[in-house]
Amino acid sequence: MDLYSIGEMVIDFIPGSEPASYIRKAGGAPANVAIAVTRNGLSAAMCCKVGDDDFGRFLMDTLAECGVKAACPELCREAITTMAFVTLADNGERRFTFARKPGADMMLKEEDVREADIEDAAIVHAGSCSLSAQPVAAATARALRLGHEKGKLVSFDVNYRNLMWNDDVDACTRAVTDILPWVDLLKISEEEVGMVGGEAAIPALMAEHDIALVVQTLGANGARAYFRGGTFDVPGRRVKAVDATGAGDAFWGAFLAKLRLSGVERASDLTEDILRDALEYGNVSGCICVQSKGAIASIPTRAQIEAYLESEK
Repeated sequence: MDLYSIGEMVIDFIPGSEPASYIRKAGGAPANVAIAVTRNGLSAAMCCKVGDDDFGRFLMDTLAECGVKAACPELCREAITTMAFVTLADNGERRFTFARKPGADMMLKEEDVREADIEDAAIVHAGSCSLSAQPVAAATARALRLGHEKGKLVSFDVNYRNLMWNDDVDACTRAVTDILPWVDLLKISEEEVGMVGGEAAIPALMAEHDIALVVQTLGANGARAYFRGGTFDVPGRRVKAVDATGAGDAFWGAFLAKLRLSGVERASDLTEDILRDALEYGNVSGCICVQSKGAIASIPTRAQIEAYLESEK
């Protein structure tokens, strides 16, 4: 088991070619990251609960096809499902509306996070969507804390900004800040960096919480890494974007997989050379992803990434 990925499953209804036309995106960052890691040559474990509906069954089937082992298989039919409805206005603006199916008592609970699963994992990962509601936040905090205490590589992806907190930016920021003492690797996007005080605040944040690495994704401009007191950029690639949904998860999953393939087991193993290679690897994965529709379907495999890199030589 290389990855223990935890969080609420989010269903995104994303625009098709016409405004208010929707397709289903199999996803939620924990699912996409788990699948990205798996497709890049590592086994993965995922702790989740999904609703017993068409999407929930599709997601579990897809995970099974990708070789992802559910860490809580006996519970995976008992969850609340979070629905994200996205409408696209004529001017291109996206509007988000969230609705929940009844059954909040069936969401992931702290006791569902089993210490043995954390012990088996090499990387413990979560996304900020998993902090948006109790008791999921307590379950996420337990997983990250246990991972930290057991010396695992702990990864966290700041995503969804304030959307999952009903526009309460302060609550969102507090939820993220509360778990940072247990985090080694932090990924944050260009749009979400304000949640941690902006780029200027990142070095102090890393020092305060002993975070080894912060990676800020910059969309088409690539990524920026904050590491050991310095920064360096990995430039983006020009691609014909079809659908960027899932690109950030493809990036981070490939990045984590590359770290493991390079022998990184703890934050102290990180070197700038390994980071540059992993960032490039993730960058290519994200770029390939935006050229295909459907988040899970478009997350590339290790072979696809390596073929792309070979073609660029």
